[in-house]
Amino acid sequence: MDPTPITSRGYQTLKKELKYLKSVERPQNIKAIEEARAHGDLSENAEYEAAKDRQGFLGRRISELEYKLCNAEIIDPESIPKDRALFGCTVILKNIQTGENVEYQLVGPDESNITEGRISVVSPLGKAIIGKKPEDEIVLKTPGGKRIYELVEIK
Repeated sequence: MDPTPITSRGYQTLKKELKYLKSVERPQNIKAIEEARAHGDLSENAEYEAAKDRQGFLGRRISELEYKLCNAEIIDPESIPKDRALFGCTVILKNIQTGENVEYQLVGPDESNITEGRISVVSPLGKAIIGKKPEDEIVLKTPGGKRIYELVEIK
């Protein structure tokens, strides 16, 4: 399996979530299962069923996080050349129609958060930006019509 690129910040976020699930959520869930069992008949015990469902969710999420962390390749955005847009870099785009500038960091899917200015490299806009150089035009087809951007700067 190919390594998955991730920033140090994204790696630490996943690691923190994994630790929380293992040290807080899972023990709380085990306790909830024990308490629900103490109520007697398990065949009609909604609390028990909910706790078992939660246990399944936690197990899957823990496995998913462990897999992602094992296959992660931490990329330092500072080490990336600034001649073209690549994973980890921050870009400033100018919307040709409105004249507004927007700033985005290109990150992995687990790190993306549009309100914080981080977009995934696998999103339509992220895919369109990758490999572009300053002054290149980026054309993006959206449900609302075509959007055209100019790559102003790579930070």
